[in-house]
Amino acid sequence: MLICFPNIGIKSFQLKYEYFCCLINLHFVNCILYIINCIRMKKPPTPFPVTGYFGPAYFCDRREELDQLTRNIRGGNPTTLTALRRLGKTALIHHLFHQLRSEYITIYMDILPTESLGDMLDRFSTAMASQYSERSKLGRSVWRMIKSLRPVISYDPLSGTPQVFIRSAPDESRKTMTELFQVLEEQSKPVVIAIDEFQQILEYPEKQTEAWLRSVMQQLRNTTFIFSGSQQHLMKDMFTNPEKPFFRSTQFMKIGKLEESIYRDFIVKQYRKHSRSISDETVTEMLRWTDLHTYYVQLLCNRVFLSPDKEITTGIWKEEAARILKEQEFVFYGYREMLTKSQWDLLKAVAREGRVYQPTSSDFISGHALGNPSSVLRSLQSLQKMELVYRENDREGHSYYGIYDVLFGRWVAR
Repeated sequence: MLICFPNIGIKSFQLKYEYFCCLINLHFVNCILYIINCIRMKKPPTPFPVTGYFGPAYFCDRREELDQLTRNIRGGNPTTLTALRRLGKTALIHHLFHQLRSEYITIYMDILPTESLGDMLDRFSTAMASQYSERSKLGRSVWRMIKSLRPVISYDPLSGTPQVFIRSAPDESRKTMTELFQVLEEQSKPVVIAIDEFQQILEYPEKQTEAWLRSVMQQLRNTTFIFSGSQQHLMKDMFTNPEKPFFRSTQFMKIGKLEESIYRDFIVKQYRKHSRSISDETVTEMLRWTDLHTYYVQLLCNRVFLSPDKEITTGIWKEEAARILKEQEFVFYGYREMLTKSQWDLLKAVAREGRVYQPTSSDFISGHALGNPSSVLRSLQSLQKMELVYRENDREGHSYYGIYDVLFGRWVAR
């Protein structure tokens, strides 16, 4: 079935009949407007995108981190980049690549969904094929090689980007990836490859994947790597443990939360650009409610921006925040169902405290009726493994425990 969108610079846009029917069921007009917006204007529906990278106009600060990453790349130094989940490391990489695009060939791949080296090869092939068309010199080389492997190639129904699936044995996967690296080595421009959620290779059934990739990396002269990950304890062990192949092989970077004043000014300006009014005090309230955690800040600002009111007040953002918590209740009740009583009680206690510096102290344990210190430690370790609780250092270097899900903390504290 052919659907034509007039006056948007696109002669025609094809959608399968089944997808067309789906659009009708999912509010046809809104979906069409969204598609037009993404294709033609390449900007998000609000100035506070929750996912994806839409250019410098929607990116806040990170100047020091960008400068450090740029220096590392220009010096040919690989970088290990870590951060808490949803703190903005992926957007930082895309923003960096946006700035480097005229000088470097940039390849980004997220390997979190992968379960084997073969899956990683698919991701790598897809990243190269989707970012560089067959009309480019690099694209021709990549596509020629990929097609020789008799892959299964599909296309995203909306973006049209190719998705490559290569079925090969582990040894063949290594050989093919090495050949793809060699294609990049032969390019006139230097290459930067970012592998997101890099700790996932620890889950691969193929033995010695770390050692193999490290040996390949050592042979490359035209390619610099960024290894990023959100499971910080695993990333730290991979790159600082003397017994691991990647020991001391990269520059280590850790990104934290944005400065409150910088984020506040950015948010106020974004509202003003769209003829909306919001005070510094109101934004400060929102930032503190979201604990300056990038994803939750963006989510709340995104939802508040959709309010029909031209002037955003404390009452408006609090009403939207309450609505968000209500929507997430089924997730929070799910936590309770999958945890033991002691784990659930400890999770609630950490959520209520915000930061817990001494989880085995008598004040903390008695204040929340948590039992004995050994039980608390066991529960704490379990919650960390399930990535419900993290361990972090504050600006003074003091260690504390906090919860990943800021919304859960606010829900519990009501």
